[in-house]
Amino acid sequence: MAYLDNIFGPTSDRLNKAMNLATERQGMLMKNLANVNVPNYKREDMDFNLQLKEAMGGDGDEIDMAFQRGKARNSENDSSLRLDGNNVDVEREVMSIAETEHRFNALTELTSRYFTGLKSVIREGR
Repeated sequence: MAYLDNIFGPTSDRLNKAMNLATERQGMLMKNLANVNVPNYKREDMDFNLQLKEAMGGDGDEIDMAFQRGKARNSENDSSLRLDGNNVDVEREVMSIAETEHRFNALTELTSRYFTGLKSVIREGR
């Protein structure tokens, strides 16, 4: 990616990081849904907007640093929805999964448009 950054700027790297964040969040939400019937399981999630903001305003390694600090992930250990200690709410998880899917699709469209624009420039606007 450093080679692409030197040629095209940081946009492709930022789009890549945003898509990786969306993928990571989707995995966490799917894990929550898979463990809906596991006693004492505590859901995990990340603040996508906060992480994306840090990634866009940072020096490029913000996402890696955030994951290492554990800031990108959070677990709600204090709450419980059922007597068995599990705190996964199926409706909340499904809604979050749909939101993340829409976000990923929007990022995919942005990436496609970005590279279409580059292709047009390379072909001298033809």
